[in-house]
Amino acid sequence: MNLPPLTQKFVLHFGEMGSRWGINRTVGQIYALLYVSAEPLNADQVGEALNFSRSNVSMGLKELQSWGLVRLLHQPDDRREYFSALEDVWLIFRTLAAERRKREIDPTLSMLRDALMEQPSGAEDIHAQERMRQMHAFIELMTDWLDDVQKMDSETLASLMKLGSKVQQLLGLKDKVKQAFSFSSAPVAQPQSSPTPEAPIAQGVTNSLGDDLPLNPPTAARKK
Repeated sequence: MNLPPLTQKFVLHFGEMGSRWGINRTVGQIYALLYVSAEPLNADQVGEALNFSRSNVSMGLKELQSWGLVRLLHQPDDRREYFSALEDVWLIFRTLAAERRKREIDPTLSMLRDALMEQPSGAEDIHAQERMRQMHAFIELMTDWLDDVQKMDSETLASLMKLGSKVQQLLGLKDKVKQAFSFSSAPVAQPQSSPTPEAPIAQGVTNSLGDDLPLNPPTAARKK
């Protein structure tokens, strides 16, 4: 390789990691070179720096374009095609997440949906279908989260990631607030009042006509 020592170390590492990420070594090294390059590079420059053949460079660049990880550029008075990598690491993350979803997650979700629509033939299939239902629910939850992430700008996404364990604290606070409001909205039990004792009925005297007279007649009547 015709590269400075630090750049070469980075490029070689990405080549090794590429095979673990599902891309070949050539594609990984081409991407790493474009990512750290200060200027866009054409295919001849990439091949010379990495000692790759023109055909390998061409196939590698097409693969990176299909992933949306490199951009095609043109220079004034130059008919050759130049390539540069995305610079925003958060945009790279969102691009990789979207492509991996399209290539790996969406086909899996489609298969799981079809499997859950089928009628199980026995106890083993019932057990297997239940496990598949759990996997389907988890993947759908993750894809919904990825959809929300895709809508965020890089600054918002970086702020969210920096929260770290504070997210768990916020969720705990939310549960406490919810619990407090549930208590405040509950009906308050009213104390039962003791029954008022009934006043005893005064026993009067009976006049000659048979009418009950009060035991204590009015003052005016007594004066007469």
